[in-house]
Amino acid sequence: MTPGATKDSANRSYERQRRRFVRAAIAPSLLFLVLVAGLPTLFLLVTSLTPGALVNPGSLSDFGEPLRNYKLLADDARFINSMWVQARLSLYSVVLQVLLGSGLALLVHSGQQRWQSLRHLFVIPMVLPPIVVAVIWKLIYTPDISPVYQAARVLGVALPAMTSHVDFALASIVIADTWEWAPFTFLMVLAALQNLPGEYVEAARMDGADALRVFGHIVLPYIAPVLLVCTLFRLIDSIKAFPLIFLLTGGGPGSVTEVTNYYAYLVAFNFGELGYSSAITVVLLAATVLISWAAMRASRTQGAE
Repeated sequence: MTPGATKDSANRSYERQRRRFVRAAIAPSLLFLVLVAGLPTLFLLVTSLTPGALVNPGSLSDFGEPLRNYKLLADDARFINSMWVQARLSLYSVVLQVLLGSGLALLVHSGQQRWQSLRHLFVIPMVLPPIVVAVIWKLIYTPDISPVYQAARVLGVALPAMTSHVDFALASIVIADTWEWAPFTFLMVLAALQNLPGEYVEAARMDGADALRVFGHIVLPYIAPVLLVCTLFRLIDSIKAFPLIFLLTGGGPGSVTEVTNYYAYLVAFNFGELGYSSAITVVLLAATVLISWAAMRASRTQGAE
């Protein structure tokens, strides 16, 4: 056997051993993922094919009309409204989070000392548990004890009860969600700005470009891929605003803040319709998977560029 063939055989043997080691290393994680996520998802899909109800446990094994729940969704005005509310909540909150987070990142990157010293404070909301964030904003939105309402009364300004006013309830959720998650965009954009080659900016300034042109022609195109990824990932996460809605508005007033996952919760635990609630959740899960796929595809595309 020639030395070259021996070397190729050793390389193949090493590669086989490496693959076996990698499979063995990730097997426990995959098993845990299947148990924690796979089995509940399978149960959800199976239950959505039944007329399952808490008052009739035997209905969970009735597969006589598997598409019944999905047919009902098309005529459920409350479900359609919940999807519309979810779309509005996601649109408003994601746009504000991207704009606010990017603005803060640009201020910190500008090098001004007063903004540099505040950079650590900007990320605090993101690291708090969601239920803690909801409690904080519950206190802020409660007129009797809120420092914001007390300050407004001192100034002679009449503020509406945000969470119970039909015109401001959704805005109250958007504000709280933006406060919690704008730091995500802030961190991502700041990291991109810190990797921006300084010579590009210096060359543009030497050619007479003002700050606005530098931002529009150099900075913005450079951070555009990061902004896209932030937008897509925050769009996915905006579907999980359940704690804020549960504590702040309870889906009200009426159904103004009743998003799809909160409606599914009500159908399951208030009305006892597990099968129908599962179908609602499956539709929402399918939409989330599609958005996740788009986010991963966008990330790979930007990475390849």
